[in-house]
Amino acid sequence: MDLKQIHNVYFVGIGGIGMSALARYFKFINKSVAGYDKTKTPLTQTLEDLEITIHYADDIALIPSSYKPENTLVVYTPAIPNSHTEYQYLVNNGYAIKKRSEVLGIITKDTYCFAVAGTHGKTTTSSILAHLLKESGTPITAFLGGISEDFNSNFLLEGTDYSVVEADEFDRSFLQLSPTLACITSMDADHLDIYGSADALKTSFVDFSKKIKPNGKLFIRNGLPLEGITYGIEDDSDYCIRNLKIEHGTYIFDLGTPDTVLKGVKFNKPGRHNLLNGLVAFAMAIHAGSPANRLVKAMETFKGVQRRFSYQIKSDDFIFVDDYAHHPTEINAVYDAISEMHPHKKTLAVFQPHLFSRTKDFVNEFAKSLAQFNSVLLLDIYPARELPIHGVTSEWLLQKINNPNKKIIKKENIINEIKKQNPELLITMGAGDIGLEVKKIKNEFEYAN
Repeated sequence: MDLKQIHNVYFVGIGGIGMSALARYFKFINKSVAGYDKTKTPLTQTLEDLEITIHYADDIALIPSSYKPENTLVVYTPAIPNSHTEYQYLVNNGYAIKKRSEVLGIITKDTYCFAVAGTHGKTTTSSILAHLLKESGTPITAFLGGISEDFNSNFLLEGTDYSVVEADEFDRSFLQLSPTLACITSMDADHLDIYGSADALKTSFVDFSKKIKPNGKLFIRNGLPLEGITYGIEDDSDYCIRNLKIEHGTYIFDLGTPDTVLKGVKFNKPGRHNLLNGLVAFAMAIHAGSPANRLVKAMETFKGVQRRFSYQIKSDDFIFVDDYAHHPTEINAVYDAISEMHPHKKTLAVFQPHLFSRTKDFVNEFAKSLAQFNSVLLLDIYPARELPIHGVTSEWLLQKINNPNKKIIKKENIINEIKKQNPELLITMGAGDIGLEVKKIKNEFEYAN
């Protein structure tokens, strides 16, 4: 498809984090952009502020009349059900319709493409990479799966020769990409509703590795069952962090590359999982030719990503951290980061499970990871694209958590329930709409402690 011939771009599900970044891209290259979403959110408001027309009712009469099949590209998210009225209308009336991942593949195909894959860490790693490349002078276009606190956006357009993208394994989306440099951060079982088995998921990552352009490179976390340039902490990796210490909440370490050792590198995001994300971003950037001295400076100034171990309140008496964690491995990483940075604090985890299928597939693992916190409050399962599965409920998960301090709560009671617990360290987690509660919680507790 020649995007130059397209005048209008219509998004079905424009408010998704990946979809909204694409919408911003097309607006920046002077296409007419409009779309539908189910719910008005801060993301859709940001798009409307850019004069992108959005409606929130599934009604074909609200599709702009000038958006004809011959001049319009339709982009949709797999989260939209087949029964969606607008989607069916667009399919049946000859519009060019593509998934978000296909469009991302078309846009980045002829660029020097940095692609970040893995079941965990994609958004943080790609955001660090975009920050490093920007600060070291590489003009990039970046499509991010979260709001970078460095750019205050999920999209950055400074040049079109280089691109940074998240290579999403959901729905095998990453097989649409043609990376120059790619990394794989993790290959834990997830999205089993799509893949059916952990082995099928691993096969898909192997297929992704074969999409790398000739003369391109693959970076893999040391220990993963693939061939590539390795990275790790205190091991025999090609890129390795050594002599690691923590001072005033900052990691300080030596960074070994195949050619040299960089001393006294600093990184401010808690958690060794984030340290590994920073390391592979550094490795990819230096491999692409960015100057090491500028990258070291940029590592220290990386601010973070909203909802990725984001400190909302940080005082001597009370700490509030919000995180997107929605898989047992991610919850464990959050717990490890808290334990490393804030040992001996009385912790309260408020968790909103995401998807019935994921809860069903990993219920025992979720129970074990949540039981580590001093107290646990569970919200109802956020369904996203799914219908309920009989017997799969938050009550079922709660029964399996081996911790006496546990309770199911309603979202409207979240602040009162937190007050009853009186924690020293509060952590909210989940990929659903729990993120919309964070500001309310912060406002309630910011000056109360």
